Amino acid sequence: MDFDFVRSVGILVAVTALATVGLAGSGMMAPGTVFMMVLPSMIVFAVVAFVLGMKHGEYRAGR
Repeated sequence: MDFDFVRSVGILVAVTALATVGLAGSGMMAPGTVFMMVLPSMIVFAVVAFVLGMKHGEYRAGR
């Protein structure tokens, strides 16, 4: 399967949204805590992991 930038970001957003809704709906944490503390950290981690993975893929493709 070929991934372009838009498809990759869409999958990343879908996984993050699903995890956030699941955590908020599970009752383990208050929804306010999930949306104000967990969601921003999930977004930052997803962006960092995505950029590092993209750069590693570019490096591997160039070798």
